[in-house]
Amino acid sequence: GHAGLAYLGPPLPAGEPIAALCAGLRRGAHECEPDLAVPRSILPLGHTGYPGRPVLEICRQGRLLGVGPQAVIARGSGAALHFSLEDATQGLRIDSRWQARDSGVVVVEQAVTVDRVEALQLLRFASLVLPLPGWVTAVTHYAGRWSAEMHASRTVLAGAPGLGGASRGGRPGFGGGQWLVFDGAGTTEHTGPCLAVHLAWSGDHAWHVDTHQDGDAVLWIGAALEPGEVEVAAGARFEAPPAVLAFSTRGRAGLRHALHRHVSREVLPEVGRATPRRVHLNTWEACGFSLSMPRLERLAEDAAALGVERFVLDDGWFGRRRDDRSSLGDWQPSAEVFPQGLDPLIRHVQRLGMDFGLWVEPEMVSPDSELYRRHPDWCLALDGLPRATQRHQLVLDLARPEVAAYLFDALDGLLRRHAIAALKWDHNRELFPRAGRGLTQTLALYRLLDRLRAAHPAVEIESCASGGGRVDYSILARCTRFWASDNNDPIERLRINRSWLQFLPLRTCGHHVGPSPNPVTGRALPMDFRAKVALFGHMGVEADPGSMTPDERRTLAAHVALYRQWRDVLHEGELGELAVDDPGVCGWVAVAGPRALALVAQTAFARHFEVAPVRIPGLDPARLYRVTLPEPWPDPAARYLGDSALWRDGLVISGAALAHAGLALPLRHPCTAWLIALEAE
Repeated sequence: GHAGLAYLGPPLPAGEPIAALCAGLRRGAHECEPDLAVPRSILPLGHTGYPGRPVLEICRQGRLLGVGPQAVIARGSGAALHFSLEDATQGLRIDSRWQARDSGVVVVEQAVTVDRVEALQLLRFASLVLPLPGWVTAVTHYAGRWSAEMHASRTVLAGAPGLGGASRGGRPGFGGGQWLVFDGAGTTEHTGPCLAVHLAWSGDHAWHVDTHQDGDAVLWIGAALEPGEVEVAAGARFEAPPAVLAFSTRGRAGLRHALHRHVSREVLPEVGRATPRRVHLNTWEACGFSLSMPRLERLAEDAAALGVERFVLDDGWFGRRRDDRSSLGDWQPSAEVFPQGLDPLIRHVQRLGMDFGLWVEPEMVSPDSELYRRHPDWCLALDGLPRATQRHQLVLDLARPEVAAYLFDALDGLLRRHAIAALKWDHNRELFPRAGRGLTQTLALYRLLDRLRAAHPAVEIESCASGGGRVDYSILARCTRFWASDNNDPIERLRINRSWLQFLPLRTCGHHVGPSPNPVTGRALPMDFRAKVALFGHMGVEADPGSMTPDERRTLAAHVALYRQWRDVLHEGELGELAVDDPGVCGWVAVAGPRALALVAQTAFARHFEVAPVRIPGLDPARLYRVTLPEPWPDPAARYLGDSALWRDGLVISGAALAHAGLALPLRHPCTAWLIALEAE
């Protein structure tokens, strides 16, 4: 009658006697626990002596209610298991559905249904409660800030009896707290067991790992609810955001491959799966708010000369938007910048062989805007309190039908009137005051995006929130890519992307060549290094080609051509980390059948003249590969190659030798990067 977790690991043999397995795992009682044993349950309840956080906490008319021990009913069909717990006293039912997907992940969906006449309020409801297997000894979690997202920290659970995190800004936040990886002491890139958990939710979240006195560690993860925010009426149902699990016995690489398959096959909209990822040029770093038709036309011409395929007009195109203090909500082209509207620029872009994208920030409004002057009541606000701004913005209440209708009409009108292939959908402000509306705001956003996608299925949408502030599987079910960070410094991006790419495939990760010096870090870095690092993702340019030297433009154009030549491998292949022994060297390899492309980058000044050979995993060990180094080559590193002609013509080496012996490349200088092309003979 209990939903207890007996096993989480590799597939068991057909005919495994499960009852015997469960009996072998059953424990005897000890002195410091309830007389009636409390199982390691996926649906733990309060008031039973359970030492951790219950799956559900509820109240009715302000009084905390207890859900007592009830029998759990289990049923299964195909690849799904369904557990139900009914409490006739409180008049509710908890449903938990676990489904194994073809991609290799398990999706957990939980819901509460109220059968009584009286409504109840949810204080806390988990998307997943997971008793962790005994082999789990540590968790990798993430923290960060604007332009420094996804700093990974690995914490040993034995030394952290109460570990957790949460977001409170109405979005997951720059720290990526709803992404977790659990592993054992000996887990590596290719060996050992590991487990990933993700809450597919674009609003606030909370997670905890509690280690109990009996040594059990249990994960609790779910949406963060404010008091009074969720009331479930009689006959109604509340569905928690889904949780996604992936398990691997082949280390982090196996985990990554399962999660990437899930995103590519089952999460992304069809347009994001089937369409080649076009090279972008975004106008922000080139122009900022200083827009004019002559300047934009020249920028488009320079972009086309580089091989760019999509021209994205960023902020400043609408209303009286000459800085960040006005006009959000007034989604009409600026009469000053575009006296004839957007179409002349779009036609110019199309004549150059590119399509056109446009920046919007629909969820926000400027106090200095026509929309706010007409409808000041459309904002999230608390009566009697000042309306605090961030980035000179307020938040529109998307749950109001008239607000959602206005935004849909504005965006739908833009897409119907103009040939717009893509929207960059930004979210630059945290949600405050939440006023008990955080959950409804997120659900209303989903409805708006779903309606827009249904009306314009061919339009691609990028999820941006001042960079990586809102990245999750539910937003990517409605978008085709995410903006990983406002920081395009390639040294920082190598670290940031390493965290994101554990969970998300290269095709979804927007990554642009930025200007030098970098506007965030101030570092001046060579174009060759910037371009090679940006190539491993969904490549773009966020700089003014007109300010580059002729040599920089030639180098960038060559890498744009390489990206277009290799993007099928990058975006369809399995992604693995390179095996490197030097702390300043990192890299990736994408393997797609007989072809593979690798990136190896040195970010520091090497301790020794010769860095250890770079080993390339993931290839067929029995196959022979012709190995070349695509040009242009980095300077001054290229002068230290042993035999330039050999690297141009190609060396034929087996997959086994490449995995275990590797390749010796000149990596002694900081900001050196090489591409390695591998094609089966």
